[in-house]
Amino acid sequence: MQLEKNGGNFQFDFQKGLISSVSYNGIEVCAQESNLFGVRLTDKEGKTVDYTSRDAKRVVQKDGTAEYFDFPEAISVTVFVTEAENGFQMRVAVKNDTDKIVEHVDVCPLILKPFVKNGGIGKMLFPYNEGVLVDDNDLRATCHLQHLEPEYPSQGSFGVFPNMVCSQFLAYLFEGHGLYIGAHDEQRGPKGIDYYAVDGEKNIKVEIRLYSGKGYGEDFAPDYDVVYRFFDGEWQDGADIYKQWFYQHLPAGLKKVRDNNDLPDWYYDFPLILTYPVRGYHDMDEMTPNAFFPYVNILPYVDKFSQATGVKVMVLLMHWEGTAPWAPPYVWPPFGGEEEFGKLFDALKERGHLLGVYCSGFSFTEQSNVLPAYDCKELLKDKETFKAFCTGRDGKVLRSKICEGQRSGYDLCMASDKGKEILDEAYGPLFKRQLDYAQILDQNHGGGQYFCYSREHNHPPCVGPWMTLEMKKLLAGWNEQAGKTLLGCESAASEPFMQNLLFSDNRFELTHFLGKAVPLYAYLYHEFLHNFMGNQVCALLPAESFLYRIAYSFAAGDMPTLVLSPAGCLLSAWGQRDLSEVPVEEDVLAFIKNLRKFYLENKEIMCLGNMIKPLAYKTDEVTYLNTACGRAYTTEQVVSTAYALDGEKMQIFVNFNKEDKTVEWQGETFIVGALSVLKKKL
Repeated sequence: MQLEKNGGNFQFDFQKGLISSVSYNGIEVCAQESNLFGVRLTDKEGKTVDYTSRDAKRVVQKDGTAEYFDFPEAISVTVFVTEAENGFQMRVAVKNDTDKIVEHVDVCPLILKPFVKNGGIGKMLFPYNEGVLVDDNDLRATCHLQHLEPEYPSQGSFGVFPNMVCSQFLAYLFEGHGLYIGAHDEQRGPKGIDYYAVDGEKNIKVEIRLYSGKGYGEDFAPDYDVVYRFFDGEWQDGADIYKQWFYQHLPAGLKKVRDNNDLPDWYYDFPLILTYPVRGYHDMDEMTPNAFFPYVNILPYVDKFSQATGVKVMVLLMHWEGTAPWAPPYVWPPFGGEEEFGKLFDALKERGHLLGVYCSGFSFTEQSNVLPAYDCKELLKDKETFKAFCTGRDGKVLRSKICEGQRSGYDLCMASDKGKEILDEAYGPLFKRQLDYAQILDQNHGGGQYFCYSREHNHPPCVGPWMTLEMKKLLAGWNEQAGKTLLGCESAASEPFMQNLLFSDNRFELTHFLGKAVPLYAYLYHEFLHNFMGNQVCALLPAESFLYRIAYSFAAGDMPTLVLSPAGCLLSAWGQRDLSEVPVEEDVLAFIKNLRKFYLENKEIMCLGNMIKPLAYKTDEVTYLNTACGRAYTTEQVVSTAYALDGEKMQIFVNFNKEDKTVEWQGETFIVGALSVLKKKL
C-alpha cells in the first residue's frame, strides 16, 4: 500500500508487517524498514513477552486495514491506516484470547536517519522539560538523562507522558521540513513518547507506546489515532499541528488565564521567586539551622530585592519541613514550629509579599539519609501501610529509586485507599495553612504518577489511563482543600494536570544536557498557565550564564527566580558548592528591574497572550561550558519570542548582556540596549 499526497510518500508492506519508506519531496527520512507495531504481554507471575508485526504467520489485508494472526500466543492484531492531511493516521487493536495482559502497544516505531551531528539529516523536537531541539544523540547517550526503558520502580527521567514529557507528540526536522508524530488522545493516558539511537548508536528509533491499563484476558483497542504528517518550516510549525488539535480538545475544566477568576492577583504581577534552605547548604549537607533560621532572618533580603527591582517577592522555602528535607510525604509542622513559621508569614503579608514551600511528592520515607534520626519504621510495622505502595508486575514492593541520596523508602500509589489516606493525613495540615503556593509534587515531574501493577489496589494491574483519571481526582480534591493556595510540581505541569497545577518550577535548564532549549511549553500553553524559572538545579553552566537563563525564562513568559545561599549571595544554581564564581547581584537586580518595567508596559499581551512563531533574526552567539559534562552550549546573545492578543502582535528581543547588541531583522538593523527588552510590532 502506498499513500502519496502533497510531496509526502508512505509505503507499507502489510504482508511483511513493515513500513518500508517514508519520504517528503524525494527526501527519504527512514534509515531502514520499521515494524508496523509491537505488543507486550504480561502473565500473572509478572513475566513479559514481546511480539512485533513480523511475528504473525498470517496476514489478511483489505484496503487500509490489515489483520495479523497466528502469533506464538492467542492474540490477533488489526491495523487501521487512513489518509490524513500530508500524511496518515493509524490505530492498532489487539484481540486477546490469552490469560495475560496486553500491557502496551508500540505504534509504528519508525527508524529514522541519524541526527545532523551524528552524520545524518535530522533534528528532534522533543517535549521534554519543557522543550528541546536535539541534533546530537551523543549528548543524551552519555548524560544522566539518557533514554531508559520505563519500568517499575519509576525514575524521574523516563520519556513518559504525562511526566517529564509534557505533550503527546514529537517532530523530526530535516532540511527545512519536518515529520510530525502525535497521539491525539483526549483522555491523555500514559504513553511512552521518546527516541533513542539504534544500530551502533546512529539511527534514531521513535517510540510511541500506548499503555493499556487492561486486565488479564482483555482486549486493547485505543479509541484515538497516532498521526504522522509532513510539514514545512521550523519546530514551531510542527508544534502548530499539535497546538491546533489541543485547542480543539482542551482538558476538561481548563481555562485561559484571562477567563480564570480563581487565580490570585499576584499571578498577573510578575513576582520574583526567592528560594533558599533554612537548614544546611545543599541537599546532601549536614541539616543544621543556617543563617536563615529563624525564618524572619530572610526579611532584609526580601526588602532589598523588592526595593531594587520593584517586584513582589515570593519566598519559596527549602529544607523547611519539621520531619526532614525531601522526606515525603509528612512535612508538617514546620521546622522550628508553627509560631516561628507564622512570624515569617505575617511579616511577608504586612509587606505585601508571598510565601510558598517546596514539598516532595508521592514517595514514602522509611529513613532520611540526611537526618538519620527521622524515620517511619514504626509505621511500617503495620503491614497495612505496605498496601499503599506501588508494586511490580509480580506483586512485590521494591524500594523507590527517587532521590535515593536523600532518603530510603517506597513509592505511594495514589489510587490505593491506603495511599490516599496517607497523603491526606500528610498534606491536610499544610493546605489548612493557606499559603500562597506549594510545590506539592516536587519529584513527581509534570504531576505524573509512578508505575504500579498492584492487583490489590483500586486500579487495573497495569499502567494505563486510570493513572491520569486518578491523579486528576486527587489533585481536584487537593485544589478544593488548598483554596487560594496554588499548587505546582517539578517541571511544568503535563497537559492533563494543567488546571490543577497552575504554577510550577519549569526545569528548562535540564534540556541543556540533551540539546538546545526551546520554549515549546509556553508556545503551546501560555494562554492557560504560567510558571517560574525554578531553582536551576543541574544548570552547571558558568555564573555568567545566569543572566541568559533569566532572559530565556522571561521570553517564555515565566517568572524569574533567585537562589540564595545561607551566606547571602546569589547562586547560579541550587546545589552550587563552589562559590568562587557567582552571579553579580547588581547586574541581576538591574536586569529584573528592566524586565518588570517592560512587563508592566506590555502586561496584557505578555500575561494573557498566545505565543506565536517569531520572525527570523540574526545576532551574535555566545558559548558557555557546561561543567557537568565538559561540553559547550551555544545560544544567541539576544533571545526572541513573539506574542499575539486580540489582533495585536509583537516580537520581543531580550538582551541579557551588559553591553548593547545588534540585531538584524526583516531587512533592518537595530540595537537592543544592555540588560533590556525591545519590542517590534508584527
